[in-house]
Amino acid sequence: MKLIIISGRSGSGKSSALNQLEDEGYYCIDNLPITLLSGLITELSNSGQSEHHNAAVCIDARNTQSELSHFNAIIEQIKPLVDLQIVVLDADDQTLIKRFSETRRRHPLSSKHVALAEALHDERQRLEPIFMASDLIIDTSGLSPHELRNTVRERLIGSEAVGTSVQLLSFGFKRGVPVDADFVFDLRMLPNPHWDESLRAQTGQDEGVRNFLDSKADVEDMFQMIFQFLSHWLPKLAASDRSYVSVGLGCTGGQHRSVYMAERLAVALAPTQANLQIRHRELQEAKQ
Repeated sequence: MKLIIISGRSGSGKSSALNQLEDEGYYCIDNLPITLLSGLITELSNSGQSEHHNAAVCIDARNTQSELSHFNAIIEQIKPLVDLQIVVLDADDQTLIKRFSETRRRHPLSSKHVALAEALHDERQRLEPIFMASDLIIDTSGLSPHELRNTVRERLIGSEAVGTSVQLLSFGFKRGVPVDADFVFDLRMLPNPHWDESLRAQTGQDEGVRNFLDSKADVEDMFQMIFQFLSHWLPKLAASDRSYVSVGLGCTGGQHRSVYMAERLAVALAPTQANLQIRHRELQEAKQ
């Protein structure tokens, strides 16, 4: 039986992720007390019901600190019984505060004596055992609910039969480094199309920007070095049973150089990477 544990801070999109897994045929339980996890696995394993072949549970800070302190011991107990994946969703504090403001919901750890920002900090500390044990962290800061559901489907469902899932993620350093990036390449030293007024409003997906960057020797050197690095190490990561690899490509604004490099690497890596996704964080954010 395949079991996916979904966790993360409140407001990060756990419910959307669980809903998507339910739509994919998973037997889903929200807010499961961690002490009941072993019993649930035993019950589902012995039920003999095919519809319960895959399951997903949400375990988060609604459990007590004492209960969460036993997380690692419980995980070791159930590992021989299931094909286990632990997935954590998170977002930056500013995004989480904005989401709570929009929904007007109360954070489970906040009170009239505990402000929202303090509750988010306490929640992150409480969930530390799950963060440390996670197989995948998904940064939902720039994702709409629809994009989050697509990301869950692509990275958790679409990757089941095709090995390691590789994500190429373009971003702008001015909005911070993605928390879920395994490798980060800094492209800010490359020639910047932003300073050409005719290219400023374009992106790395447009022909004008591509032609500009294609003509620069430093850009070609950087592309070859990143391509050779990934070509060498991605197969080794796959051989070590790594399920997910996220490659961050950053420039100042996340519009020109990083987008260009992600698009070009996607074309070059496609013949050897069966499950390759590309995401442009700042371009997606601009569309919202």
